[in-house]
Amino acid sequence: MKTMIFGAGSDLGVHIDGAHLGPVQLMNDLKSFYTGESMQFIQDADIIKSRNLSDRRKNEYEVEKFNTKLYKEMVEKIKDGFFPILIGGDHSVVVASALASAKVNTDIGIIWIDAHTDYNTFDSTVTGNLHGLPLAAINGYNQEMTVYHDGKNIQTSRTVIVGARSIDPAEKEILKYSGVTVFSTEDIEEKGVEAIMEQAFEIAGYKTKGIHVSYDLDVIDPDIAPGVSIPEFDGITEEEAMKINEIIIKHMKQIVSFDLVEFNPLRDVNRKTEQIALNILAQIIKAVENKGKFERTIY
Repeated sequence: MKTMIFGAGSDLGVHIDGAHLGPVQLMNDLKSFYTGESMQFIQDADIIKSRNLSDRRKNEYEVEKFNTKLYKEMVEKIKDGFFPILIGGDHSVVVASALASAKVNTDIGIIWIDAHTDYNTFDSTVTGNLHGLPLAAINGYNQEMTVYHDGKNIQTSRTVIVGARSIDPAEKEILKYSGVTVFSTEDIEEKGVEAIMEQAFEIAGYKTKGIHVSYDLDVIDPDIAPGVSIPEFDGITEEEAMKINEIIIKHMKQIVSFDLVEFNPLRDVNRKTEQIALNILAQIIKAVENKGKFERTIY
């Protein structure tokens, strides 16, 4: 199957700089083995990014403009038969990728692998960092962030968060009545990665036409993967992170789109996070290519 890598070089959704450089670095690393097509979306260098912590809608216009362009290009490439792999950038860019996939495929589920639930609204957010709102937007909240989308939103009942360990109090209240399934790092420790991920695929894949997977590197403990903008301690191990990838690959027939986000090379140490990110991407790219071969053989 044809892959298309989209490098979404934006960190407009967070007050910390550096995540916009992640896609540039990772896509440069991928040149050694990736032979498929790719497309770069780079943050406008002339933008003066707001860092005002009292502003609950920081860089809203700039994020919307960036995501509108990304969304339109992704919709067209998915229609052309490409499997989209998005490399972020902060997690706000995933509003474009997930909804582009939902636009073309319709009735899809989503698995959100992240230390944060990213389920704030403009009213509930404490920081005003828009990378804390994208999953809620994908589910139909925060519609100001999705004005470019004219398809279905992803249902909350088909939305699963894996690895959460930092949830704002207001987010907890929203999630409580949302229908979203949340598995914490404590759940992973108690039940094991495989059991949690199999449950996630069962929920996200129930009567859907595919699953979008969004993998945030901050789900990994920062002692192991320090190169992220908002680290949260007591995360999963590298072995658990790669086990998650293994299970994703096992279910590749169900997956219609994939993100890897929040690599911040300015915060990495000895390229530890970069190497983990490359391992994840290399495995996913190979699995997508094999998926195409398998489907053609069956046909």
